[in-house]
Amino acid sequence: MASSHSVSAQAPHRTTRPTEVIITEVGPRDGLQNEKQFIASDLKVGLVDRLSKAGCLSIEVGSFVSPKWTPQMAGTDAVFAGMKRMPGGRYSALTPNMKGFEAALAAGADEVVIFGAASEAFSQRNINCSIAESLARFEPVALAAKAHGLRLRAAVSVAFGCPYQGEVSLQSVLEVSQRFADMGCDEIGIADTIGVGTADQVREVMAACASLVGADTLSGHFHDTYGQAIANIVACLDVGIRRFDSSIAGLGGCPYAKGATGNVATEDVVYLLEGLGISTGLDLDQLVDTGQWICEQTGIRPQTRVGNALAAKKRSRDAAKAEAANA
Repeated sequence: MASSHSVSAQAPHRTTRPTEVIITEVGPRDGLQNEKQFIASDLKVGLVDRLSKAGCLSIEVGSFVSPKWTPQMAGTDAVFAGMKRMPGGRYSALTPNMKGFEAALAAGADEVVIFGAASEAFSQRNINCSIAESLARFEPVALAAKAHGLRLRAAVSVAFGCPYQGEVSLQSVLEVSQRFADMGCDEIGIADTIGVGTADQVREVMAACASLVGADTLSGHFHDTYGQAIANIVACLDVGIRRFDSSIAGLGGCPYAKGATGNVATEDVVYLLEGLGISTGLDLDQLVDTGQWICEQTGIRPQTRVGNALAAKKRSRDAAKAEAANA
C-alpha cells in the first residue's frame, strides 16, 4: 500500500531532536486486546508490575468497554486493583463513553483515553457513526475527566492511511486534532493504526499537527506492519516530537486490517533512542526479559527484533557459562 497522501515538495523544517523521550507502554491494553485466548487478570497484573520495575511510568493498563465487543478487556478493574503503583507512575484506561469513564474513575485510573478516526469509512466500520458523531460522544467524557482532575489523552486513528478508503487527507487529521485540543486533551496521539505510513509523510503530518496544537502536546503511535515504525519515529524526532506509544514485544494488531501487526516494540524503540543518545529512563535488559516472559506465558510469538536478538545473546552467554562451570 502506497503512502496515503502526497508529500509536499518542500520538507518541513527540522528542529533539534529532544534529549529525553516519554514512552507510554500500551502492551497491556492495545497489545493484548485482540488475543483470542483469554489472558487471566493475574497475568496482566504481573505484566504491569514487570513493566513498572523496568522503569515504565506511563502504562495503558486496559479499557473499560463492553466485554461483548472486547472480551479480553474484561477484568480491567481487577488489574487496577492488583497492580503495584510506582511513585510518579501514570496508569491509564481507554474510556469510550461515560459508563467506561465512571468505571475508570472507580478503579483509580490517573488518565483516561478517548479516540476518533481521521477516516469516515473507518469510523463507520469501527464504531458505526460519523467522525463528528463520535467526537460529540466524547465531549461529556472530556468534561468529566477535567472536572475530576484526570489527565486526558486522545488518539487520532488511521491518520496515515485507512484499510477501507485508502488515502486520508491531512486536513481531516488536523480537524480531528483541533477538536481534541478544544476538548482540553493534554496529549493527542497521531496514530498509524495499520502501519502504512512512511517517513516523509509522517514528518509532514506531524509537523503540521505540531504547528496547530504544539509539538509537546503530540505523541506518535506507530504499528510496524510494513517495517516502517522505527523510521517514522526518527521522522517525528526530527520535528521535535518527544512522546511515543510502544508495546512490549511488539504485541498487538488491528482487527480491521488483515496482516496489520502490533505497535512498534518497546525494546526496539528504546534501543533506537539509546543509540541516538536520547534518554528514556527505561531498563532495556528488564524490558527484554519482560517481553520474553509474557510471550512464554501466553504462547504469543514476540515481534521484537531487538528483544529476540538480545534474548538469544543472553541464552548463548548463559550456556557458555554453564559449560565452563561443568568443564
